[in-house]
Amino acid sequence: MKLVWKLLRQHISIGQFAGFFVANLLGMLIVLLSVQFYQDVIPVFTAEDGFIKNTYLIVSKRISAVSTFAGETTAFTPSEQDELRQQRFCKAVGAFTASQYKVYASLGMGGANFGTDMFFESVPSSFVDTDQSQWHFDASHTEVPIILPRSYLAIYNFGFAQSQSLPKLSEGVVSMIPMDIILRGNGRQERIKGRVIGFSSRLNTILVPEDFMQWSNQQFAPEANVAPTRLIVEVTNPTDDAIATFIQDKGYELEDDQLDAGRMTYFLKVVAGVVMAVGLLISILSFYILMLSIYLLVQKNTTKLENLLLIGYSPARVSLPYQLLTTGLNVLVLVLAFVLLLWIRHYYLHMLWAMFPQMNEGTLIMALLVGIGLCIVVSLLNMIAIRRKVQSIWKRKD
Repeated sequence: MKLVWKLLRQHISIGQFAGFFVANLLGMLIVLLSVQFYQDVIPVFTAEDGFIKNTYLIVSKRISAVSTFAGETTAFTPSEQDELRQQRFCKAVGAFTASQYKVYASLGMGGANFGTDMFFESVPSSFVDTDQSQWHFDASHTEVPIILPRSYLAIYNFGFAQSQSLPKLSEGVVSMIPMDIILRGNGRQERIKGRVIGFSSRLNTILVPEDFMQWSNQQFAPEANVAPTRLIVEVTNPTDDAIATFIQDKGYELEDDQLDAGRMTYFLKVVAGVVMAVGLLISILSFYILMLSIYLLVQKNTTKLENLLLIGYSPARVSLPYQLLTTGLNVLVLVLAFVLLLWIRHYYLHMLWAMFPQMNEGTLIMALLVGIGLCIVVSLLNMIAIRRKVQSIWKRKD
């Protein structure tokens, strides 16, 4: 082995192999960095405490001028709801049921009475994000529990109350204020009591229990169409780009532009894919640089290789020094690329933690597996190409 190596290494070009080494290192580093950066950043979008953590989407049909004047319905049919349930991203679907009668509510505060027309909606209890111990209705007691959007209280405290010199209210105080509610419809009128039992950050509507909604619609609007015009969808992964594709294909809309999560994740995937493609392209070019160097080296040593083959050395043994050389370079590239990856990752993680203190860093396993896989593939291709070149010399001497 030593004798073979001494004979073959005389024409090795350090410049050519250095060019291969640098190009392969750059390609490997770009590939590993794109994989690892994606692994580190994706928890920001998908983790329970990430800044995009809403697993509930509010879906409605788009209202246009054409649909308005044409009298098209914006209600969801049972088949459309079933189609939504069958999507891979869907975990559960609930329908908003709206009150089909007139509602007037008033409350007294600080010696003053405030009243306004309003509306009620209900959703299945599993979608309500507040304490449900009091979330029920008994027609014999005619007191209805109500959940208000937390944004409504913020609008009152920092808008209306401040401009009208009224006291600001906490959630606990609002829950203590009695509310008088008048229901009108179907030629009837009834006064009931209402009580705010909680505030929701998930649903931007005035919620009442489903059993109250069924009772009141039956009493005051028995002939009305109660087909839902909005759906609440629990999704397994709010960043799944299939959500955006389905919503856009069906012409639906989401509240609060909830497609942003899917769009941002899709953009991240595209950027990571483009960067990885660039790294792979550089790796492929470095592979060709190495093979060109090996072919030139073999060409310069053709006479020596023929003599070695004639005195009994097998093609496999003659190929081995070149194969060990290329494999060693590939392994060295992998190790150095991984060291550089850890160094670069150390810096960008500090920047990410500064922006998202609760972020959990991704695992290094995927980047390591990709690096090892790429190293093995390139080394095998090198070994096969070298073996074939030596085999061609062996056949030629015959």
